[in-house]
Amino acid sequence: MKITFDKVSYECSKIVTEKYSTSFALATKMLHSSIRGDIYNIYGFVRFADEIVDTFHDYDKNTLFIKFEEELAAAIDNKISLNPILNSFQHTFHKYKIPMHLVDSFMKSMRADLTKSIYKTDAEYKEYIYGSADVVGLMCLKVFVKGCDDSYEDLKESAMALGSAFQKVNFLRDVKADFEELNRSYFPNANLAALDEISKKEIVDEIRKDFQEGYKGIVKLPIEAKFGVYTAYRYYSRLLKKLQDTPSMEIKSTRIRVPDYEKFGLLARSYVKYKMNLV
Repeated sequence: MKITFDKVSYECSKIVTEKYSTSFALATKMLHSSIRGDIYNIYGFVRFADEIVDTFHDYDKNTLFIKFEEELAAAIDNKISLNPILNSFQHTFHKYKIPMHLVDSFMKSMRADLTKSIYKTDAEYKEYIYGSADVVGLMCLKVFVKGCDDSYEDLKESAMALGSAFQKVNFLRDVKADFEELNRSYFPNANLAALDEISKKEIVDEIRKDFQEGYKGIVKLPIEAKFGVYTAYRYYSRLLKKLQDTPSMEIKSTRIRVPDYEKFGLLARSYVKYKMNLV
């Protein structure tokens, strides 16, 4: 039966989320069950696309990406795919009427990672961030507001800012891997080969502005989504604080992380604030 295949597909997206990102999986578990599965479905899709361009170095990544694009288009057109990750994503895509231009922008940024390694201008940087992060926030927002166009328009700027903040924190945390292993430099006007405290401060200040704008939207989210998104916000804010407090030379030599005990402490404090209507 098709319903069994769909359930297997959704479970695959959940497994992908849990195996690839414990922090995102933890935040997703804080969402209401009515929307949780659809966020897994979105994450599975974006994670697989990202894996092609970032990880499969021993294979023809361009060929793999083209095949993935073709399967994505077929899944959306036919409303089914034998790729369980794409099958689950097309379900959420149609359920919430996610605009195709968001998917196209995401795939454009992922495709850029196959050939582009340095972003020299603010325009290039912003276009990449929009496609790789902002639109993912907007896809999730469609789920959070259950497709309501008015709520979506009201919250879209904040959702984009939060998506940008999360992505930029990842960039700063992954400087070593991006620059040394993938030969990528996303931040314009920053010499990552000689990252100093001044450059790091400029990046941190930029991210803090994104977080401030993103928080404005969190407080207005529907009850089903607020606690989960706030949990992710608190985690990434803590990670940014650790990056701010870590010498730039150390950021270049190791991957900064938030230990599990701190994650669960953040979760507990976030829950108290949420229950006390302080968010």
